[in-house]
Amino acid sequence: MDASDLRGLRAPLKERYRQNPATALVTLSSRGRIDMARVAVELDRAPGPAFAGLHPATGGDGTMLCSGDMLLEALAACAGVTLAAVATAMGIGLRAGEVAAEGEVDFRGTLGVDKEARVGFGPLRVAFILDSDASDAQLAKLLTLTERYCVVGRTLSQPAGLSMTFRRLG
Repeated sequence: MDASDLRGLRAPLKERYRQNPATALVTLSSRGRIDMARVAVELDRAPGPAFAGLHPATGGDGTMLCSGDMLLEALAACAGVTLAAVATAMGIGLRAGEVAAEGEVDFRGTLGVDKEARVGFGPLRVAFILDSDASDAQLAKLLTLTERYCVVGRTLSQPAGLSMTFRRLG
């Protein structure tokens, strides 16, 4: 895909969103069923279900996805797709590229071993390795725009807030 193809795909969407901003607000969702026997969740996702369970550092056996790994996968995927789209729009050619997301978790917090230990990730890091003839200035601009437009990255760096509720079955 080149910049013209990408603009062609996005032009009608941008126009619709300008004319009717409410159409740009889309609710994304994820659902799953809690499996108490395995201390896991079966997530509904394409092409088939995925099972998330305990990380080995919290007692898991490593056979199921860890939600922390899934968060990093979402960050790497979003950052990589965003970088590819921005590079395409800017006309920056990439022969190859890799993206990695990482961060540390102090599992003492999650297991209640130390009440002062953080529950959750510390600072997250995303790194790109790119094969391109673009100048350092172009790549710096590419990185700046990727940071600006990466939905998952922006959500993590500028939290929107979170609420949890429950309702009873039946």
